[in-house]
Amino acid sequence: MKKLVKGNEAVVIGALVAGCDAYYGYPITPASEIAHSASEHFLPLGKVFVQAECEVGAINMVFGAASSGQRVMTASSGPGISLKMEGISYLAGAQLPCVIVDVQRVGPGLGNIGPEQSDYFQVVKGGGHGDYRAIVLAPASVEETYKMSIEAFDLADKWRSPVFILTDATLGQMMEPIDIREVETHRSEKPWALDTKQESNDNLVTSIYLDFDDMEEHINNLHAKYAEITEQEAKAEVYGADVPDIVLTGYGITGRMLRSVVDKLNECGIDATLIRPQTLWPFPSKTYQEVVKPGVPVLSVELSRGQFVEDVRLSLPGHNVKHYGRVGGNLPELGELVEQAEKLVQEAKND
Repeated sequence: MKKLVKGNEAVVIGALVAGCDAYYGYPITPASEIAHSASEHFLPLGKVFVQAECEVGAINMVFGAASSGQRVMTASSGPGISLKMEGISYLAGAQLPCVIVDVQRVGPGLGNIGPEQSDYFQVVKGGGHGDYRAIVLAPASVEETYKMSIEAFDLADKWRSPVFILTDATLGQMMEPIDIREVETHRSEKPWALDTKQESNDNLVTSIYLDFDDMEEHINNLHAKYAEITEQEAKAEVYGADVPDIVLTGYGITGRMLRSVVDKLNECGIDATLIRPQTLWPFPSKTYQEVVKPGVPVLSVELSRGQFVEDVRLSLPGHNVKHYGRVGGNLPELGELVEQAEKLVQEAKND
């Protein structure tokens, strides 16, 4: 069935297809339609919807529901995600699966409700306290938002980990058709959960180990899991020329825009290729290393002063990686991105 929906609504539809049991949240622009849509659809289906008293309350409700083995989610935007960060660290430390949606807006502070990608450090690098990681998915369309919302629950269960879906005000508010259908999901058994079964009476869900050696072992076990996730789950879309004169890269809405830049450059006789990460953690470094050949310049585009570009540069030591960003809620136009790419190609030829 085809349905025309906002990106924010697609999150909820995907969650329901995935068998999400409960939503706990607090509304914030430009993510509010997620809470609105969940309130409309969850209760008639016998699922739990709670508008918490605040973001801190919401993330701790997520902790409780995840502890009992439920598929659970929440959503917010930058300032709300900041408030949830302590709880997210607890979720990661206790290895509790859940899905968290961040519809990015402009910051720091209250900023405004325009699109930006300045939550990258906050979400991809941790944000909360301690030595942890969370899986981060980055859709570039409403359809992909829908599909990644389904995938996120499977990944959360598979790896006993919080999973972020990182969108922005443009993707959250734009409307596109999605193809709604039954999808096979992989809901893992959760023998560790604190549910109503007698055999769960002795289970313990915690992130605190007072013995230093026990805590070190716990953290080392987490990072052994993170190494497996890095090996198995990193994904990226590659689009364009097989042997490029320039590689463009961006995620989310900017990654989508760069497809048009690649097409325009190819029309102008410049062979261009796009690398669009679909997972921001784990970062698809191997894809960059396979695609970007020595001497080929890389243009990294994002809606920030330079966060995503740091991981691009870490993946490509010794390569010429140029950053181009817009902020404040402004999206770059096709012409200015083509101009930046042409300029970089010319500079590479002169070198």
